[in-house]
Amino acid sequence: MNSRERVLAALNHQEPDRVPICFSGHRSSGIAAIAYARLREYLGLPKRPVRVYDPVQQLAIVDNDVLDLFGVDTIELGRGFALEDKWWADWELPGGIPCQMPVWALPERQPGRWVLRSPSGRIIAQMPDGALYFEQCYWPWLDQPADFDDLDTAFAESMWTQVASPPGPIVAGPDGDRILVEGARRLRASTERAIIGLFGGNLLEIGQFLFRNDRFFILLASEPERAAEFLDKLTEYHLRKLEKFLGLVGPYIDVILFGDDLGMQTGPQISPRMYRQLFKPRHARMWRRAKELANVKVMLHSCGGLRELLPDLIDAGLDATNPVQITCRGMEADGLKRDFGDRITLWGGGCDTRTILPRGTPAEVKAHVREQIRILSPGGGFVFQQVHNIMADVPPENIVAMFSAVREA
Repeated sequence: MNSRERVLAALNHQEPDRVPICFSGHRSSGIAAIAYARLREYLGLPKRPVRVYDPVQQLAIVDNDVLDLFGVDTIELGRGFALEDKWWADWELPGGIPCQMPVWALPERQPGRWVLRSPSGRIIAQMPDGALYFEQCYWPWLDQPADFDDLDTAFAESMWTQVASPPGPIVAGPDGDRILVEGARRLRASTERAIIGLFGGNLLEIGQFLFRNDRFFILLASEPERAAEFLDKLTEYHLRKLEKFLGLVGPYIDVILFGDDLGMQTGPQISPRMYRQLFKPRHARMWRRAKELANVKVMLHSCGGLRELLPDLIDAGLDATNPVQITCRGMEADGLKRDFGDRITLWGGGCDTRTILPRGTPAEVKAHVREQIRILSPGGGFVFQQVHNIMADVPPENIVAMFSAVREA
């Protein structure tokens, strides 16, 4: 099998020739730029500028030589864009490691912190000295009236919806549609890896990004009719974007990635009843429409404990979920595989990134990965991914041990 066939087999619950691997295929399966610089040095690979494609999370573009070395089967659609030097500016990571940032999201230095601004000039994100990523520091509807009919303005003032990774503003101009199609077509022709198109379509999280978490929870609980009005407007907004996105790149991608962090360490952020009432019908509309528009599999990125929501997510049309946070209550690999493994692809859960990957020995990492694969891989329905991004403090020898264990399985 080639990489694309391998990933699609797993998504169709057929056992592929080997476990498919996702690394940096989306913004929750990547690696912190600091860790990536150390990894390249450890591997003895040629020195080259580390490009930070996700300024908020400080994630690196993983180069083809590393993807090839680790046998990675996925690639993000954004890797087809911002290839020219003109889109990048020199910067320094915490600790003085040189890197390059997208010119459209170059941080500004202030006393004690770095900041990112919205187009209006407002500071919407900050990275205090000693931190390793940016944090949201402005919520558009926290202290101002919410205008559900003007989501574009609100999105422009919120960190998670404004600070873009490639292709970003490259495709925002009058010639953007052509550039997007040509870039997607070119990437498709250049790789046999499965291509993941990042879409978003967040519902719960957009409310949290705009109102702030606590205020949005209050709205959901105390004013469900107003919350439903907001979610209806938001869903229609997403559907308009989805029609255009898949109309342009649908033929060139294999998986479309939606996002909504629905879980916590102890389980879902909202009850199954609230999910069914306010979120499931709207997720189902978007996921159904995606499959009508293109021959794609629908994946949801959702951190945290999801067990109680999985039956409804599957019923709404979900094909795969990541990152399968195995340290959360109810997310143990054996139970998930037993109860849901024939109905949804578990895209993740391959290596615990909270304790084992950063703190274990290489031998412990290998043993853990082998056990996760033993549990999750039979019958397909599994794509290997570590649980979320590899953070800055992870030793490079542990990263190598993790991918070695997958290839040896």
